Parts: sequence; structure tokens; C-alpha cells
Amino acid sequence: MKICTICKKISGTEEDHIHCQEKLRIETEGEDFKKNITENLDFMKNPDNVNSDLKALLGHISRDKIK
Repeated sequence: MKICTICKKISGTEEDHIHCQEKLRIETEGEDFKKNITENLDFMKNPDNVNSDLKALLGHISRDKIK
């Protein structure tokens, strides 16, 4: 038995808990996704590719942030 390095509770095996490892992996993937979302969507590079409805929504959101 050892202490899980993620949750700091006792682990019955010599490794970290599987659910702790998965939670950490999901959180890390979420942060990477947030950092790369504009690159993935490619809105900033060519705004002409966006539908008119989506353009209106993005314009509305950006006006709210400016005010």
C-alpha cells in the first residue's frame, strides 16, 4: 500500500488510484482544449467562413464584453 500522489489518500496498490489518474487526464485535456479553441475553430483567421447567424451571435457577444 502507498499514498496516492493525486488525492493523498491510501491506495491499496503500489500505484495511484485509477479514477484519480483519469480525473487528472480529463482536467489536463480540458485546459489544452481551452487554450487551443480559437485555433481549432479558425474563426479569427478567416471570419468570412462563418454563417451569418453565427456572425451575429459573435458580434452580440463581443459588444457585451466591450460595454
